[in-house]
Amino acid sequence: MTYIRVQLGALGLALLTGLAAPPAHAAEDPAAAPTVEERRLDNAAPQEILARSGFATVAPEFVRALGKARSYAQAEQVVERQGARLWQRAVDRAQGRGPAGGDLSRDDDRPLYWARLAMTREVRQWEPRFGLTEAQRTRLLGSLERTSRGQDTIRYPHAKGIKRILVTGFDPFTLDRDIRISNPSGATALALDGTVIETADGPARVETAVFPVRWQDFADGTVERTLRRQLPRVDLFTTVSQGRVGRFDVERTNGAWRGGFGDNENLSRTETIPVTDPASQPQWTSTTLPYKDIVAASTGRFPVYDNTSVTEIPAGGTTPVVRPEGPTAGSTARAGGGGDYLSNEIAYRATLLRDRLGLTASLPGGHVHTPVLQFGTGNTDPASGTVTDPQFIQNRLDIIAQVRSILRVAADVTD
Repeated sequence: MTYIRVQLGALGLALLTGLAAPPAHAAEDPAAAPTVEERRLDNAAPQEILARSGFATVAPEFVRALGKARSYAQAEQVVERQGARLWQRAVDRAQGRGPAGGDLSRDDDRPLYWARLAMTREVRQWEPRFGLTEAQRTRLLGSLERTSRGQDTIRYPHAKGIKRILVTGFDPFTLDRDIRISNPSGATALALDGTVIETADGPARVETAVFPVRWQDFADGTVERTLRRQLPRVDLFTTVSQGRVGRFDVERTNGAWRGGFGDNENLSRTETIPVTDPASQPQWTSTTLPYKDIVAASTGRFPVYDNTSVTEIPAGGTTPVVRPEGPTAGSTARAGGGGDYLSNEIAYRATLLRDRLGLTASLPGGHVHTPVLQFGTGNTDPASGTVTDPQFIQNRLDIIAQVRSILRVAADVTD
């Protein structure tokens, strides 16, 4: 999730033929029309990513399974099972388990993103013989989103002496600028899910989930629904997104403002972040991550900064002002350290939830921005047709490794 106020710089799936008895589609039903995200599937780059990872078979397999459902209850089971299978398949591929499915680098997060969209498009257009109300279709889509993002499979061992770390990432975004784009935060989530980090006090188990780049999903409470049950159980959490070129940032302050940049559905929202109980909603929330220790440590090739800057409307004022040292008393938020897009919003929501649960003093948590994931020299043209290159892969691997090191530092100093 890029820091929108800073320039990035250089920065339906075609089904296999021969399917047995595919489910019928409401081809002329406007409600069944693919979304903006789903329509991008038919471009060459997504098709190549799916083919070179083995994930081109995901949607056809899903279609066959759906075709066997004889009731809504059976359809629910199919969707939950297939969504969870997709998440686990992406995690296994990223962590070197099972076949690679092609020559695309295993650390790539894009097969998960495009395969999920191929599946949601099928659900959106599916017209089973037993009938499906729009409310039921919406519930199926919600189930598929949750299960295929790891949001409902966060599990920690019950053994004593094992720390619990929760990490979130994001889908690729700004796809109309470059449809080949990958998100290192999503790749990090796949690489770290279920892994163990050895800290000074013993092992720490990492669990992860990935979130969409869509304003409406956040307004509908996807962050709180996923994190509310988990935050009281963990020892450390960090939301992660893509930020500035060539650097990591630990964002000190998060603001209660949506700045309007278009999401993956090309929709814009400019407003105060909508949350429950808005009467008690603060303009700012703060990190409780050990930012001084993280910044001081040697965690990898990219520099790490304690970012304190925000944009505010001062108390009694009307004009936004940049405050390099953080917000002033009584001010109104216009951008947190992480900007005014969904990266700032997930940080705001997660830390606000932490505070409302009474965990401010006991739970280290906040937001980390990774460097922008860049293609190699000579591969900066989105029309080039080259979806990967050695430098692109190495950049992503280095970012993943450095996030892991940052987590180790944070866990080392966490009681």
